[in-house]
Amino acid sequence: MASNFADRLCDAVKKKRTPLIVGIDPVYNRLPETITTQRTMNDEFDAAAALDAVLEFSRTVMRIVAPLVPAVKVNSAFFERYLWEGVEAYYSLVTEAEELGLEIIGDVKRGDIGHTAEHYAAAHLENSELVGLEATLAPDAITVNGFAGAEGIEPFAKMADKQGKGVFVWVRSSNPGAEPIQCFEDANGQKMYEKLAEIVNAEAVKPEHIGSKGYSNIGMVVGGTDAQAADTLRKKYEKIWFLVPGYGSQGATAEDCLRFCKADGTGALINASRSIIYAFEKPRYKEQFDKDWKKCIEQAVIDTKVELSEAMSSRI
Repeated sequence: MASNFADRLCDAVKKKRTPLIVGIDPVYNRLPETITTQRTMNDEFDAAAALDAVLEFSRTVMRIVAPLVPAVKVNSAFFERYLWEGVEAYYSLVTEAEELGLEIIGDVKRGDIGHTAEHYAAAHLENSELVGLEATLAPDAITVNGFAGAEGIEPFAKMADKQGKGVFVWVRSSNPGAEPIQCFEDANGQKMYEKLAEIVNAEAVKPEHIGSKGYSNIGMVVGGTDAQAADTLRKKYEKIWFLVPGYGSQGATAEDCLRFCKADGTGALINASRSIIYAFEKPRYKEQFDKDWKKCIEQAVIDTKVELSEAMSSRI
């Protein structure tokens, strides 16, 4: 029987002693010069060269962060832009992250109903048994768009149970432009994201999704930039793991994001992407490590872990 994803998250967060995860969102024109000046990777407009550079960077980042964090979130959009070769690269990265002992979240935001949702679930959560694809792994969890409601969540939830994996349903985003839609209120004053959270939770608390540590393998994506949402949802939904974007470059502080954590430090994954993977652009790290971009990234992870740990201690 496959292990429960939520149980594995609890173990991974406690082992690495942090809820911090790192987002892999690579953009060619922000990569280190030591990569983009290599002869086989020095052309942003050559698909093969650009993708090789993006992969080289992503693999190196994962090797740097693997001893320090419980998981990575790989954003498929940054690979899909390179079409079929990019999709292949995405899955190769997932397989490598698995070998590094990381939990892997595929940030794919798929969503639909019926047979289409079933095929999306198979594509993004099922470790294929098709001849020729046996060595290709799918992520440990993915993000899903919840706009279709329960019918759009159930196929992903069933596949997650079958494969020992997880689903994070997009409930409240971190961008200011989402407010007019996600905070739109009905006649009773309930906001749209609050209603969606209810629907997600109704699926999440079904017994088949709950692990031995009390959490569901069906979680929610909620931006760390909305303190009210954090307080309300954390108190209301005790069995939920929250995936929390918005830390660092998007303006959410450690204190904002840690509102989603329980007292033991579990219950939330705090994602930092650009603030870590492009740490070598920051003067504070350039002064310390000059052009050693790998050391810059490593130190940024360590500093972020310390910041989160200190903020967590001040809450207790």
